[in-house]
Amino acid sequence: MAQQPMYQQIAERLRAQIESGELAPGDQLPTELELRDRYSSSRNTIRDAIKRLTSQGLVETRPGQGTFVTRRIDPFVTVLSGDPRSAGHGDEAVTYLSDVSRSHRDPRVTTPRVEIQVPSAEVFRRLRVSSDTQVVSRHEKCYIDDTPWSLRTSFYPMDFITKGATRLLMAEDIPEGTVRYLAETIGVEQIGYRDWITARVPDTNEQAFFGLAHDATVFEIFRTGFDQAGTPLRVTVTVWPADRNQFIVNVGDHLPDPEYDVNVGGDLPDTAHDDKALSAGQAMQ
Repeated sequence: MAQQPMYQQIAERLRAQIESGELAPGDQLPTELELRDRYSSSRNTIRDAIKRLTSQGLVETRPGQGTFVTRRIDPFVTVLSGDPRSAGHGDEAVTYLSDVSRSHRDPRVTTPRVEIQVPSAEVFRRLRVSSDTQVVSRHEKCYIDDTPWSLRTSFYPMDFITKGATRLLMAEDIPEGTVRYLAETIGVEQIGYRDWITARVPDTNEQAFFGLAHDATVFEIFRTGFDQAGTPLRVTVTVWPADRNQFIVNVGDHLPDPEYDVNVGGDLPDTAHDDKALSAGQAMQ
């Protein structure tokens, strides 16, 4: 068997120190110069080793500070599919609090920040309004066990306010969820939704909130809800860091619940790969 390249050997030695606890979460790795001396290697070899560890989510480089062992985060699995007409389903706030609590973890959502604004192109196209139309946005920060977990912003047409859904303008929680509130208040019922899933690097604000490296990955999910007439009633944009979120999409009726545990940092059992597949982006109409 061919010998591994030197950068891989160095990365594996550092990985072993991290997994054994010799290098604990938050610990700083030796400097690049110290690693070069320790392993009698070139600058590029050490940098390639650090890149490998970074890609595995084991370390992060902080500009001007050094390279540190990342926190171990227990991922949370979110089921994206289901019956959008069932109580609370398709309403991110209600489902989030329910699912996280049921997993015996502690969820928290901040008081929404409410604004009236002209939405981005990604939003006004999905909401099917003109580019200069103002909408109501409700922005929330979500936590699990006091760890920042996701950022969620929902956008609603302004005419919902004139029709009587005035609580959308209040900077307060809507306990029953906005989906149910709209159905009960103005008769706009969500009968389905579409999730459009993308992946990208975080922006500066997301880096700061989630504590991510500049080259980390976040999922961005655009959920468009549709009413009885097939008209978009809201667009919810949720940003999820890839290091702490996994997703399940079920296809078919009466599927059994997953019976595997999340294997953090490793491969899933062969029987689990199909269930854990992340849904590809679906066509926007």
